[in-house]
Amino acid sequence: MPYITVKMLEGRTDEQKKALVEKVTDAVVETTGASQDKVVVFIEEMNKSHYGVAGKRLSDEG
Repeated sequence: MPYITVKMLEGRTDEQKKALVEKVTDAVVETTGASQDKVVVFIEEMNKSHYGVAGKRLSDEG
């Protein structure tokens, strides 16, 4: 049973997240041969103040 975690910054719409889950599931089924009902996709959304690049939080870039 494949488990896939997608980590991304918050702010996507429910429709975007729905499409993401569908397309990731399809890609896993196509590439691994797993059955669609066994593919689990987790979306972990992060706040910009909890994410930093090059020593700066994204929330501090303005």
